[in-house]
Amino acid sequence: MRIYNTLTRRKEEFVPLEEGKVKMYACGITVSGEAHIGHGYQALIYDIMRKYLQKLGYDVTYARNYTDVDDKIIAKSHETGIPADKYAAMMIVKINEVMREFDVDDPTIWLKATENIGNIISFVQELIDKGHAYPTENGDVYFDVSSFPDYGMLSRRTVEEMYAGVRIENDEEKRAPADFALWKAAKPGEIFWESPWGKGRPGWHIECSTMNRVAFGDQIDIHGGGRDLIFPHHENEIAQTQALTGKQFAKYWTHNGLIKVNGQKMSKSLGNSLLLEDLLKQYTNEAIKFALLQYSYRQDINITDNLFPDAEKHLTNFYTVLDAVEKKYGYGSVGNKAIDDAFNEAMSDDFNTALAISRLFSLFKTMQQKLDAGDASCAEDACQIRKTYSLIGLFKKKSADYLAEVAAKSPKPAAGDFAIPADIQALADQRWAARKERNWALADQIRSELDSKGYVIKDSKEGYTISRKS
Repeated sequence: MRIYNTLTRRKEEFVPLEEGKVKMYACGITVSGEAHIGHGYQALIYDIMRKYLQKLGYDVTYARNYTDVDDKIIAKSHETGIPADKYAAMMIVKINEVMREFDVDDPTIWLKATENIGNIISFVQELIDKGHAYPTENGDVYFDVSSFPDYGMLSRRTVEEMYAGVRIENDEEKRAPADFALWKAAKPGEIFWESPWGKGRPGWHIECSTMNRVAFGDQIDIHGGGRDLIFPHHENEIAQTQALTGKQFAKYWTHNGLIKVNGQKMSKSLGNSLLLEDLLKQYTNEAIKFALLQYSYRQDINITDNLFPDAEKHLTNFYTVLDAVEKKYGYGSVGNKAIDDAFNEAMSDDFNTALAISRLFSLFKTMQQKLDAGDASCAEDACQIRKTYSLIGLFKKKSADYLAEVAAKSPKPAAGDFAIPADIQALADQRWAARKERNWALADQIRSELDSKGYVIKDSKEGYTISRKS
C-alpha cells in the first residue's frame, strides 16, 4: 500500500505506527451553512480510505470533527437571531441527514469543538507554560511562531509567502504578524466560555490539535483534509501539537483536491456553491460518486454541464447489463477473483479510484459479450463487481430499484447552467491573446464587453478563469 504524503511530496509505503492498527483523522465541516458538494466529496474520500485500509486487514479508528464554534457560525447567529450553539446543533442535524442520503458512513469517533473546551484550555495553558504561547492584556492567547523553528515544514512556504497567503489579524498585542490565535477574547454578544484569560472561545486551529490528542494521544498515522487546509490550518496544527509533545504529530498527511465550477474555485462569495441536498434531488448518490471518483482524489474536479449527466448515463448502462445478467442467471455467489485483484492493485496505489472506475467499461463490455454468447460466467463477474465496487459506494442497489430511482429524479438543470457559451469563451480567449501581446487597450475593451454580458474574468500567472456574475 502506497500513500502520497504531502509532508514529503512523494508516495510512500504505508507502515503504521503500531502494527495492524491505523489512527486516522480528517478535518470535518464548519457548520456555518449547509453541506455543499465539496463537503460531500471530502467525506466520501476519507470514508473510502478507511474502508480500503480495513479491507487490507487493518484495525482502523477513524475520527472526524465538526467545528461548531467559530467566526462564521457567530456571524450566522447574529444574522438569524438563533444562539450560536443552537444554530450549530441545528445545522449538524441537517448535514447528518444529507450525508446519510449521500451514503457516507459515520466515522468511528465523532468530535465537536464545544464538547472539548476544557481540553482546549488545558492544551493552551500547556503551550504557555512551555513558552510557545502568550496571553495578551485583552484576553487573547497567541502561538509564538518564532518558538517553533520547523514552522512551514508542511506548506514549504517562506515567511514572506506566509504573510502573502493568509489574512494577518491586525492586533497590536501580537508579537509578530505570523503568530496565530489559540484563544479569542469574547466580543459583546458572542458565545463564550470562562478561561484563565477571561471570557472567550477557542481559535480554529487549536480545536483539531486538541481533539486529535483526546481521541488518539500524541501521534496519529494519517491526517487528512482538503488541499486548502495545508496552510494555515494544518501548518498550525503541526506547530502547536509538536511544540507541546516534541513528537511527530502525523506520519502521513493526505489532501484531496478542490471542487471547481467551470474552472473557478467554488465559494459562497462567487455564488457558485452546489449544495449536496440539491444535487441529490437531481441525481442518485451513486451517480454523484461515480462522477467524482473518476478523478484521483488529489486532483481538482471541474464541474461542467456534462459531469453528472454523463456519470448517470454510464451507471444506467451498467445497471442495465447487471439487470439482464441477474434476470437470466440469478445472483452469483462465486465471484471472479481477477476483478477484485485489479481493483486492489489500483487502490493500493494511493487509493486510485480513477483507475478502478476506468476498468468498469471493459468489464461491462466483456460481461455483455458473455451474456450475448450464453456464457454463464457473466454472473460471476456481476457478483464480483457488486462485492468489490460497493467499497466505493457503487452497485449497492438492486438493478430495478436503481433504474426506477433514476427515472423518478427531478428534471435536470438546463444546458448552460455550468458551461460558458462558445461565443463568450471565444471572447475570453481573444482577450488572453491580447494580454500576451501586451495589447492592453484591446484586453480592457473585451473585459468591459464581458462584464456587460454578465461575466467576470480573473487573471493569474497560469491563465484566467471566467464565470457568470453571482
